[in-house]
Amino acid sequence: MTTTDRPTVEDVMSAPLETISKDATVMEAAEQMREKDISALVVTTTPRAIISSTDVLDAVADGRDTSELQVSDVMTTDVETATPDLYMEEVAAMMTTYGIKHLPVVDDDYVGMVSSTDVTAHLS
Repeated sequence: MTTTDRPTVEDVMSAPLETISKDATVMEAAEQMREKDISALVVTTTPRAIISSTDVLDAVADGRDTSELQVSDVMTTDVETATPDLYMEEVAAMMTTYGIKHLPVVDDDYVGMVSSTDVTAHLS
């Protein structure tokens, strides 16, 4: 933990980061999330993108064929990111402001993921 005893993103983020191609199917993304017991994957694109379990659920609820539907069809683009040195209070504020549950952690390149579950666990 940091010297101030205030947890930072680096203290709680999940690493290594799990990624998926924009050309993968939504079914493949769901299978990878289930296998890794996570709820979001960074999509290897520019600009930055993410697919979450909510995106998968929305596709299923809409009756779309997730075995044919590509990640690029449902991913969220231009995602917000966090740096490893941000304090958890700052991350919580970002998640609230943007209405999101996952923030990829970037320090020159992707280094991890911080989720609302991580924030809640470390602020309670």
